[in-house]
Amino acid sequence: MEEIQDNIQFQLTDELIENVEILVENQNDKELVKLLNEFHYADIAEILDELNLDDSVYLIKLLDSETTSDILTELDEDTREKVLKNLSAKEIAEEVEELDTDDAADIIAELPEDRQEEVISKIEDEEHREEITELLKYEDDTAGSLMAKELVKVYETWTVAGCLRRIRGQAKEVTRVHSIYVVNKEEKLIGRLSLKDLIVAKNDQKIADIAKENVDSVNVIEDVEDVAKIMAKYDLEAIPVVDDSQTLLGRITIDDIVDVLKEEAEKDYQLAAGITQDVDSDDSILELTKARLPWLFLGLLGGIGAFVIMEGFQEAFNQYAVLFFFTPLIAAMAGNVGVQSSAIIVQGLANDDIKGSINGRLLKEMSLATLNGVILAVFLFLFVWLYIGELDKAIAISVSLVAVIIIAGLIGTFVPLFLNKRGIDPAIATGPFITTSNDILGILLYFWIAKLILGI
Repeated sequence: MEEIQDNIQFQLTDELIENVEILVENQNDKELVKLLNEFHYADIAEILDELNLDDSVYLIKLLDSETTSDILTELDEDTREKVLKNLSAKEIAEEVEELDTDDAADIIAELPEDRQEEVISKIEDEEHREEITELLKYEDDTAGSLMAKELVKVYETWTVAGCLRRIRGQAKEVTRVHSIYVVNKEEKLIGRLSLKDLIVAKNDQKIADIAKENVDSVNVIEDVEDVAKIMAKYDLEAIPVVDDSQTLLGRITIDDIVDVLKEEAEKDYQLAAGITQDVDSDDSILELTKARLPWLFLGLLGGIGAFVIMEGFQEAFNQYAVLFFFTPLIAAMAGNVGVQSSAIIVQGLANDDIKGSINGRLLKEMSLATLNGVILAVFLFLFVWLYIGELDKAIAISVSLVAVIIIAGLIGTFVPLFLNKRGIDPAIATGPFITTSNDILGILLYFWIAKLILGI
């Protein structure tokens, strides 16, 4: 418990990094190992992310593979890529042999194809090599790409006593035993056992008699986001993976699902911010520019569109110059309402909480937008009327605001639902796309209604 508490309280400091750098420079291996052994492998990975490449590679080669294999899984992707380039195929093979098959496959998949083959050929454990090769065949973002081959399985014909003897050997290869899976002679999944079920059962009982037949499972080609939803819904720590014939292939554990959810959240956040590629702050200027420029260009086109619209209403400006000064307010309200609506819908789609028809959802959003629009319009009406003292202008501006808010709310609701139906990530609808479109439409609607009411 004390060791765990120390790991929880770990804080990366400049002093610690400096001490590590000095020890590496002096090649004081004994003190280095002693120092790093005080930390969890995830903490050591954080330390390596702050070191230069040469020092990181030095430490990876210094520490034992049992430790460094786990460190590699926790390293920042860019750091890991650079470290792996400086390790031989044999050294990488030694690292992945210490990992579960899913983690080993993930690391090998990051290598160039020719290097992948070379590393796999250097793995001495034939069974481990074959299992990793199998996992690499599955497409990204499927259950197969996420599963591990390590699990504990028993046959329905075994007795409890025989089962206990046999699973001891299997359990040595499994980091954490969440469930024991029961298969028939054709290796098809037919049930599961908990350790408690096994311990309290009589020695001469058949596994088939104590197994729970209702077992949640996912197909090997199922999308990882759907797997995450299933595990979250049923509060599962692990879930077995099967093929179309129900043959047990592997299992997915909750730690892998947490990584999936984190990656999806980062991707959606970047999409919402108008970044089209997976980038981070340490990427090159060229990569960051390529990721940001498309949506910035869309914003530029949106600004040009707004200019063209406003130029078309120049006559209205000449007669009622005050309309011009409320243009930013109308555009901002349209963008804000659209983003609010789309964000709620995207969140609901991600959590699988959106039920019912699109028409019903649009009707609800229109009602909500109308209520919000009327409340805000009353306040704006009083402000314009008291400040300017002209009733017709106050009515024109406030009525325009209500209309703009309703339309923005409908667009913010419809677009993510439409994109989701077409298999496009709806998170794209919470960013500059929805803001720009609502800005343009809001300005157009504002001047059209104002022109109609004021009789221009």
